[in-house]
Amino acid sequence: MSIYNYIAIGSMILMTILILIQTRGASLGAGMGGGGEINTVRRGSDRTLHQMTIMLAFIFAASLILGIVV
Repeated sequence: MSIYNYIAIGSMILMTILILIQTRGASLGAGMGGGGEINTVRRGSDRTLHQMTIMLAFIFAASLILGIVV
């Protein structure tokens, strides 16, 4: 296995954890998309988690592409 495979696996696990942390409601239905609140502005730690998830998605995609090409 190359280093790109390890990076892809690590970023996939971290990205999954970050996505699961970002639920917006306290109930189980909110985690499944049933939250009825409309919140368009991300602030504080919610914004940081969102940005980290986006960065990890790019790292994940880049490591997959580099793993195929190299």
